[in-house]
Amino acid sequence: LAPWVPVVGLEIHAQISSNSKLFSASQVQFAAPPNSLVSFFDASLPGTLPVLNRRCVEAAVMTGLALNCSINKRSLFDRKHYFYADLPAGYQITQQRVPIAVNGSLSYSLCIDNKMSQMVTRTVRIKQIQLEQDSGKSLHDDTRSQTLVDLNRAGVGLMEVVMEPDMCCGEEAAAAVRELQLILQTLGSSQAVMAEGQLRVDANVSVHHPGEPYGVRTEVKNINSIRFLAKAVDYEIQRQIEELENGRTILNETRAFDSKLGCTVPMRDKEGEQDYRFMPEPNLPPLILYDAESLPANMDHQQVVNIDWIHERLPDLPSVKRAKLVEQYGILPEHSFTLLNEDGLMEFFENTVKQTQMKPRKVIGWILNDLLSYLKKHSLTVKESPVSSLLLGDLLNLLERKDITAAAAKQVLAELWKGEGKSPLEIIKEKKLELIQDHKELEQICQAVIDGHENEVIMVVLG
Repeated sequence: LAPWVPVVGLEIHAQISSNSKLFSASQVQFAAPPNSLVSFFDASLPGTLPVLNRRCVEAAVMTGLALNCSINKRSLFDRKHYFYADLPAGYQITQQRVPIAVNGSLSYSLCIDNKMSQMVTRTVRIKQIQLEQDSGKSLHDDTRSQTLVDLNRAGVGLMEVVMEPDMCCGEEAAAAVRELQLILQTLGSSQAVMAEGQLRVDANVSVHHPGEPYGVRTEVKNINSIRFLAKAVDYEIQRQIEELENGRTILNETRAFDSKLGCTVPMRDKEGEQDYRFMPEPNLPPLILYDAESLPANMDHQQVVNIDWIHERLPDLPSVKRAKLVEQYGILPEHSFTLLNEDGLMEFFENTVKQTQMKPRKVIGWILNDLLSYLKKHSLTVKESPVSSLLLGDLLNLLERKDITAAAAKQVLAELWKGEGKSPLEIIKEKKLELIQDHKELEQICQAVIDGHENEVIMVVLG
């Protein structure tokens, strides 16, 4: 029988980096006391109306441009009905019919067979990016058998990035989300910290035989780490294949990933679209955006969002930064990925290069093999490193000037990790690690060794 073909599509909710919520002036802050950041609108008191946050619109436009999307100059808001305790209005304001951005693409790279030197680039199509509000949070107190509701998150601005089903495994899904995360952080449109729920991924997974229609898909909801995303997708692909090969059918259901057990578990049957009862949002007019050509002459610039103005101010995206690193420092392309993937590592590398006469290609070896492996072993971030770029630069200078050997440099680095505030030079003097250049001094040391081991010398001479 022909092999199975897995199909993976992603829906990613990114929390917009903004001081206030999408439709209210309430502050956005992680881990604030429950229900301390809730306006009348967030609590859905009758008569309250939404006021659109300009910053959120600009962040969505910027993200759309970075992902090669067409920006719709006229987009619409809709109501999507859910009946959850943490959604007091009974509906979410979203963009179902005409979202802010459509038809984009994201290129990402991944290693083949875990070999960094064998990297391939893939592209996933972006179907759309839409603006929508987040729901609150239900906290289940099992001991008292009650559910408490915290509305701090209710109404926080989200961008939903919908990817076409162009991926085929957990590794591809993880690489695509990591690249998106880097882009969002570079733009500043989302901090995209998964541990704080600022980037949440839903994965749609199905399998079919080549040449046949796509199989029934399941949705794995709210995956909150890139590592878990890869595991959840791969588990779900295997589960579906086993179910079908054993003559069972796949249910169109919503599942959750249990990270402790490493498997997906059923949550609920998939609701039909009619349950959402989409309708136009009556309290918001169409969202109109402009470009340089369509901008009316008498318009106050503070009142409108100009797509061209945002486009001109886009920063270098990760792909461009990587190409510049390769070109400027002569490092390998795969090393440029590692530098960007670890938060703060690129800056650490560039600062170290400025501090030392050592060639960048040799510096990268010390950064990746010594610094990074130490940080990973001790679960530290680059910013928490006990060895600064200044100290590492000093050490590499001593090595480059041949004041010490590479083995001695490793010893000095081991001492520097202790974070006792000593300089490389102080450690070298203390441990007597410096290379001796003076021939006479070397001869004296050798003579002293020979004189102190007369018996051994006689044995060698006699052979």
